[in-house]
Amino acid sequence: MERDKQLVLVRGGGDIASGSIYKLRRAGYPVLVLETKNPSAIRRHVAFSEAVYDGVSEIEGMTCRLVSDLEEAYAVMRAKEVAMMVDETCEVLQELRPWAVVDAILAKRNLGTKRTMADKTIALGPGFEAGVDVDLVIETNRGHHLGRILEKGFAAPNTGIPGVIGGYGKERVLHAPVAGVLKNVRKIGDLVEKDEVLAWIERENQEAYPVVASISGLLRGLIRDGYPVTKGFKIADIDPRREEYRNCFTISDKARCIAGGVLEGLLYLEARQQG
Repeated sequence: MERDKQLVLVRGGGDIASGSIYKLRRAGYPVLVLETKNPSAIRRHVAFSEAVYDGVSEIEGMTCRLVSDLEEAYAVMRAKEVAMMVDETCEVLQELRPWAVVDAILAKRNLGTKRTMADKTIALGPGFEAGVDVDLVIETNRGHHLGRILEKGFAAPNTGIPGVIGGYGKERVLHAPVAGVLKNVRKIGDLVEKDEVLAWIERENQEAYPVVASISGLLRGLIRDGYPVTKGFKIADIDPRREEYRNCFTISDKARCIAGGVLEGLLYLEARQQG
């Protein structure tokens, strides 16, 4: 079968998902991404989900376009670009049968992906049982097994602890101190100092609470200005390595490693199916 006929449906367009989307499109697969109407990517410059807001998103020279129906989607994919639709519950599956489905939502639980959705199904991270919910699960936990393909069982449970960069782990990730609407002061790529105000959270009573930098470094990720957040919501990521400016705009090592597992998994399932 020609590769350009093997449609891969990807649920989720965040920064980790975008690594897989990018690799699949580069490998020749037409890719249709399904997103929510209000995606909340922190590393926005490397998340195709931003197309939901801007109509188009570009990562490392690859373009993703928001479409309203399948006719538009096919036109975008014929142009060798990534198509994206707002479709949280996979309603589009009533109209098409994709060659494969990849759940890359990374919600730490299954939000409705089933093995019956396609002949080949893959899910990223915890919340799925390989061989039951989907054909394969890809390990997303950092460490020796990152990107490993599981044919049975579950990925490692979510630790809730960010990966360590420059000696900092949980300290480099910021969460909303209160619920409200985020109003950004700084932008992704800025060098920031510890205790500097990065954003304000405006509440309904017109009070505003500051979001301050927990460490000094490079502001690698920040949720969109105007996004409504709940208390404890992850909103920013600081990289202590000030010299890593380009990392703000390129796919991460973790995303690339997981993407390799996804591509390998699809090729493995194809070979297995062919006997």
